[in-house]
Amino acid sequence: MIVDGQQVRPIWLDEDRITVKVIDQRQLPHRFVVADLTTVDQVIHAIREMYVRGAPLIGVTGAYGVMTAAINAKRASDRPGFIRQACERIKAARPTAVNLVWGVDRVLKKVLTAYTADACIDAARREAAAIAEEEAENCRRIGVHGAGLIQAISREKNGGTVNLLTHCNAGWLACIEHGTATAPIYEAFNRGVDLHVWVDETRPLNQGSRLTAWELGKHGVPHTVITDNAGGHLMQHGRVDMVIVGTDRSTHTGDVANKIGTYLKALAARDNGIPFYVALPSSTFDWTMQDGVKEIPIETRSPDEVRYVQGLADGGPARVLVPPESSPAADFAFDVTPARLVTGFITERGVCGASQAAIHALFPEY
Repeated sequence: MIVDGQQVRPIWLDEDRITVKVIDQRQLPHRFVVADLTTVDQVIHAIREMYVRGAPLIGVTGAYGVMTAAINAKRASDRPGFIRQACERIKAARPTAVNLVWGVDRVLKKVLTAYTADACIDAARREAAAIAEEEAENCRRIGVHGAGLIQAISREKNGGTVNLLTHCNAGWLACIEHGTATAPIYEAFNRGVDLHVWVDETRPLNQGSRLTAWELGKHGVPHTVITDNAGGHLMQHGRVDMVIVGTDRSTHTGDVANKIGTYLKALAARDNGIPFYVALPSSTFDWTMQDGVKEIPIETRSPDEVRYVQGLADGGPARVLVPPESSPAADFAFDVTPARLVTGFITERGVCGASQAAIHALFPEY
């Protein structure tokens, strides 16, 4: 994406140094910081501590993590064993996003066919780069397919403003380019559709107010940051035409795991007759799980993410305790929205219903 006149991605490879570089998203929107990932431990830390986040980006980071493992394994006596062990550690960094396991396993398969240390590194580098480009193209296609839904609403409103609501950050910062939920928004905006985005703040880490608002502002998309609990009120009063969110893992039966609070938005949308779409590349489908509520692992994170908020104060970053210091807190990172509440999926191959039959009709090879 273009940020302040420059082409930017949230992850890239310094070809000269063969070093993975990522935007440290914990610092946005107030500071733009780039971190180097040169060891497996640094890759795991970046994923776990959310320098990088979002299913597609986590998958690509994991893919480049295999390359980092191959570099670190050059002096290991058991190179394949070292790399396999590193891959298991990377895959365990965050449990909910299925893309992480998918990306690591895909690169590992290529690496294990190479016979020399340099060949392992080269195989990993090539495959990780291929995954990054494929995911960027898939997100572009999601934008093309989803923009048609927004344009249809615009026509129904005789060119009036289309009000969209999204949750968390499913933008290019969570992917490689374009985003998932934001890809149709960017594409429709670029086509000249009059639109406006309601941006959920997305507690506890405020990925909506920090990241989605920053992204949309850089692209010039009209938007308003709202509290997480304001969405239902806006829907009741006819101020939301469509909800569009991303997902960290969706079953092939149509259940959707996304940032905590998504389920409540889906319930409000259903109660008010508002379409609720989920945008995702096929890499985010879990083709093995049937019941998302029962089977998808839900990550729990540090209670301090709930207890503290981070922001800008007196020109510098500040961390502020909100509840009583002695009060316990719980931090559930995701919830699951059942298929019955999902209007449809927007994928790189088109739009389909949230059912096993509809999903497999679009992806018959699975």
